[in-house]
Amino acid sequence: MTKIQDLFDLSNRTAIVTGGVGLLGKQFAKTLAEAGAFVVVADLSAEAAVAYADELTRAGYRALGVGLDVTDPESAQHVVESATRAGGSLDVLVNSAALDPKFEPGKAEQHTNAFENYPLEQWNQAVNVNLTGMFLMCQAAAREMKAQGRGSIINICSTYGLAGPDQRIYEREGEPPRFKPVYYSVTKAGVLGLTRYIATYYAGTAIRCNALTPGGVFNNHDELFVKNYAYRTVMGRMAEKHEMNGGLLFLASDASSYMTGGNLVVDGGWTAW
Repeated sequence: MTKIQDLFDLSNRTAIVTGGVGLLGKQFAKTLAEAGAFVVVADLSAEAAVAYADELTRAGYRALGVGLDVTDPESAQHVVESATRAGGSLDVLVNSAALDPKFEPGKAEQHTNAFENYPLEQWNQAVNVNLTGMFLMCQAAAREMKAQGRGSIINICSTYGLAGPDQRIYEREGEPPRFKPVYYSVTKAGVLGLTRYIATYYAGTAIRCNALTPGGVFNNHDELFVKNYAYRTVMGRMAEKHEMNGGLLFLASDASSYMTGGNLVVDGGWTAW
């Protein structure tokens, strides 16, 4: 009989994490490496990807860092081929790369654009990265997974793909209105459509595709934002970055072998109200 811990074992498997040096991307890469996988850290900054892969290697894990432009089909295919060549297979794809506007000092101007005059250029760029880029990575990975007869694709969504943003949490007294931009909700909603399409397209096979939907993860947000966000959650706080790791490993491993086309929501109860 298989022990429960064996279901989470990723030994002799190869995983790609796009956006691999991002806040959650780093967490995902390390989690998969700790579970035994050979991890390909893929990011637009090849230098940062190589540096983080080297850090994982020095810690005793197996990792490779590569540059990736998710909007370029040739780049996507190259990363898949590199992962397969180095690891011997491609078993897991984590699509974590995305444009996600942060409310950081010095970057407030990107949040002042109301829906009525939101720039088309910014919309097109975001759709190209957040949705088309995910499509291209899924497409490239699926070619390899189909040839080998198995694989798990995990697309990172957001609570704003399930419900519209509560724009009130971004308000600041005495300051111009600030908004979570329209592209974020729309592209993240599209992630769920893509996930379900891929899952049903490969019906009857061992290729699975699921979404992981994180809630807001603390990343040095200011005190007022944390207070406003926490008020909207059942658990009364933002997530810590490590709190998505369990859900990610579940979807990547055989522990979720009977799950496809699903969406695992880890949001502290944000969408339960």
